[in-house]
Amino acid sequence: AKAADKCARFIRLSDAYNIPIIFLVDTPGFLPGVDQETLGVIHRGGRFIFSFVEATVPKLTVVIRKSYGGGYAVMGSKQLGSDINLAWPTARIAVMGAEGAINIMSRKQLAEAGENAPALRKQLINFYNEHVATPWIAAERGYIDAVIEPSQTRLEIRKALHILKDKEVHKSPRKHSLLPI
Repeated sequence: AKAADKCARFIRLSDAYNIPIIFLVDTPGFLPGVDQETLGVIHRGGRFIFSFVEATVPKLTVVIRKSYGGGYAVMGSKQLGSDINLAWPTARIAVMGAEGAINIMSRKQLAEAGENAPALRKQLINFYNEHVATPWIAAERGYIDAVIEPSQTRLEIRKALHILKDKEVHKSPRKHSLLPI
């Protein structure tokens, strides 16, 4: 919850001074639990999302490793208005990590496997990582603009910033938006 507040302030500051926002993403998602809910993670996360969506500066995202669930959504996803999204070949982009997904989706199959369950679980996790959570699948679906080699990251960020230097933003005729409360 505190991290969401920090991100929202940082985005607002960057937007106020016309500084581009660049996310380097490696996040397993939000930490679930009663403690986080008590601290207002949903409310504070809403402010984080609102700040990102409302920002008018160039917004770039480079997924370098994990990008799962709600963490994926708020850390510069295309769906929330990121201008250019890139990913390294080692990136994993999905609703959740392979272990959690397999625990949920294959619970019955693993229970029926008996003593072969650990081997089956490993096989299913490998399949998920190789065929579901890859950056190429995300690119096919329009979530990623390009898969780049890590050594090309700086060059690709420079290219993206050059493309977006004259970014035009069509403002709403309203004086200002309403903060999520």
